[in-house]
Amino acid sequence: MKSPRSAWRFHSRAARNRSTSPLLPAFCCTRCCVGADPLIVAGAVLVGLCVGSFLNVCILRLPRDQSLLRPRSTCPHCKQPIAWRDNIPVFSWLWLRGKCRWCHAPISKQYPLIEALVGVLFGVSLLVYGMTLHAVAAALFGTILLGIAITDARHYIIPDEFTWGGLVIGLLLALGGGVQGFLQALLGAAVGFALLWLVGTAGSWVFKEDAMGGGDIKMMAMVGSFVGWRGVLLTIFAGALLGSLIFVPLSLKKKRLVPFGVFLAVGAVVAFVFGDTIIAWYGHFLKGD
Repeated sequence: MKSPRSAWRFHSRAARNRSTSPLLPAFCCTRCCVGADPLIVAGAVLVGLCVGSFLNVCILRLPRDQSLLRPRSTCPHCKQPIAWRDNIPVFSWLWLRGKCRWCHAPISKQYPLIEALVGVLFGVSLLVYGMTLHAVAAALFGTILLGIAITDARHYIIPDEFTWGGLVIGLLLALGGGVQGFLQALLGAAVGFALLWLVGTAGSWVFKEDAMGGGDIKMMAMVGSFVGWRGVLLTIFAGALLGSLIFVPLSLKKKRLVPFGVFLAVGAVVAFVFGDTIIAWYGHFLKGD
């Protein structure tokens, strides 16, 4: 049954009870979604481009404990302030051919790539989930996870602005699911924090050194507010599995730190998008269906 394009849709209580998400289960959204108006999708992409531009600022400044508002963005080479016309997401980079207007030094491809990626994320979220709070959650959650993954991979840091800020956003969005949705998000946040804290504490006791960063623990509280406690379990499992298969062998050989937040971010995406389907399959598997 099709829903009006202009209405933000909420889910039934029964559907919420079956979902790992405090808002709306992914499988239900995908089936119920109707094609969005092209202008609305274009608007979502434009908003995403702007959010991606801000995410670039966060990625560059937060690990250095710099303000997100001041000073103005400047060219890293000639230190010339960047004018507004040169700060239009993606388009300015293309217009300037990837070079500073003043010194002609190359501008990192990170800027347009992240802006474009977040723009696509916002558009796809709207197309997949329709005009729902779940679409908003998908877009913002994905943006936060992208910021976490990049900063952790580069600096082995997960800024509190991503974790605590994301937690607040997740809890506020969960209010759209009523009291039950909010409590589910709160429980997910508590379980996420507690589980990784216990893992980190046990690891520190066994290995006699810090086994889990505080940023990872706070990150899982944020993730839990978006995916619920079942999604937390799936996130940790998927993240640990991916980390074991890809990075742990390399880290043992080269003695490198493991940016676990990167793998948790991937696991969180899996839990958010496919969590209900995976958990339902696992339930049938245990029952022998």
